[in-house]
Amino acid sequence: MRSKTVAILENRAGEQLADLLKRNGMIPLRAPALAELPDIDPAHIAELLNQWRVSPPDMFILQTGVGVKALFAVTDSLGISDELLRYLAASQIVVRGPKPTAALRGRGVHIDISAVEPYTTREVLDALGSTDLNNKRVVVQRYGETNWTLQRALEDRGAHLTEIATYRWSLPDDIEPLYKLLGALDQGDIDAVAFTSASQVDNLFAVARQAGRHGKLQDSLSRVVVASIGPVCTLALKKFGVRVDIEPHPPKLGPFVAALAEAFAQ
Repeated sequence: MRSKTVAILENRAGEQLADLLKRNGMIPLRAPALAELPDIDPAHIAELLNQWRVSPPDMFILQTGVGVKALFAVTDSLGISDELLRYLAASQIVVRGPKPTAALRGRGVHIDISAVEPYTTREVLDALGSTDLNNKRVVVQRYGETNWTLQRALEDRGAHLTEIATYRWSLPDDIEPLYKLLGALDQGDIDAVAFTSASQVDNLFAVARQAGRHGKLQDSLSRVVVASIGPVCTLALKKFGVRVDIEPHPPKLGPFVAALAEAFAQ
């Protein structure tokens, strides 16, 4: 049986995912569908800390390691990291997973509440449990785009939210690999497509729509194995009418690749 070709749209962990596929006898075809762009405003951060001198936060919810590092990079440049650390020390600290945990511990920040695997919004809300949020000032570190599910759930519990944007998601500057992927799908040269975020789904369909190939993409995906890293990504695919064949548990790259290898073996 010939080796199966798997299209991967991951950017940051693309090399790691490609290596895992190769080790399991598959051929990766990389077509990054996502770029992370800095989206943190130093003037806004300075103004926030100025406001906190009067009304300090009661809680911080930190969602990504990249975002935590970006925040401290700005406060370092402004010379106000010590002040930020004082606010963090006096607040409840909630983390979404091990990456923000590691970034915070590198700065000596305590952790009060940690979400468990698979580190989604549901686990964050479950970890908060019966914590009293009424009239509490909660700072949420945003990643990519506003997490409306989290925001509405916190506001419904009476929290007053402040969102800090640290980076945003965009299409890569070079989208030629995505055009090539669309062509390869049309020609039947792809056996599976591995989606590792909902934004990859949105961006791939945006490129297809620009090229007048939205319907063709839906048809092509119906003929290959579609792998989704987790429930949020799966929901995005279903929004476009795409059947999902694989969703690993837990939603990590190792089980993700193992599930693909098992599907092809069968």
